[in-house]
Amino acid sequence: MDLTNAREMRELLEANGFHFSKAKGQNFLTAAWVPQRIAEEAGVDREAGVLEVGPGIGPLTEQLCLRAGRVLAVELDQRLKPILKKTVGHFDNLELRFADVMDLDLSALVSEAFPGLRPMACANLPYYITSPILTKLLESRAFDSVTVMIQKEVAQRICAAPGTGEGSAFTVFCHWYAEPRIRFDVPPDCFLPRPKVTSTVITLKTRREPPCPVADEALFFRVVRAAFAQRRKTLSNALAAGFPALGKERIIEVLSACGLSPSVRGEALTIEQFAAIANRLTEADA
Repeated sequence: MDLTNAREMRELLEANGFHFSKAKGQNFLTAAWVPQRIAEEAGVDREAGVLEVGPGIGPLTEQLCLRAGRVLAVELDQRLKPILKKTVGHFDNLELRFADVMDLDLSALVSEAFPGLRPMACANLPYYITSPILTKLLESRAFDSVTVMIQKEVAQRICAAPGTGEGSAFTVFCHWYAEPRIRFDVPPDCFLPRPKVTSTVITLKTRREPPCPVADEALFFRVVRAAFAQRRKTLSNALAAGFPALGKERIIEVLSACGLSPSVRGEALTIEQFAAIANRLTEADA
């Protein structure tokens, strides 16, 4: 069966009483080249153990199983159980698990599922839950790389270099944990149902070490979130609002010590500059 053939897909779904869920953000691929290229761009080979999030009816699952040493596909929608068993259940290097990936201990899961293999993650992510799932995948520090298909606008924001004015707090987060890279675009007509926006596949090659040293990682991210909380505010005002106990005068002193103007905006800062601020604040509290 061609898992990306729209006619065959409709027949399969209808035979199993399946209807697309807008709440779950379900859009299934109808172009065979897309899952093939995702697997290729991700660098999946027999040395890889791949966690797939949200397999749908299995077109990417199929391509991963053809290349990887082992694949663990985690699907939230229990209605897809009989369909996935029919479409990809014959692969002996595949485990299907029906659960919410947000509830799983990914580090423990990877250790259990992929002993001796290079752990990777791949997913065609629903737009509405892109950030929470990417956050969980990266924070686990369990994967060599993460390759996902997401909304193009979000992909561009994630891959923008911090300090260019095109990013967000999530941009800084992703660059802290990984090196994001845009791979290719996927037009709306490659999906059923057809979304209103273009999708983009990106790979995040995870870092073995953070890009620069910080004394307190939690404080670093608190600084980043405060800086972007109100983008139109100057950095001194944004940080004063995020750290009310310090007061604006102390914030300006910290920024000055880091060689930064109080009128600069958070979107103009590099990761190293955010780290310098966080480290100064840590020293002040010591």
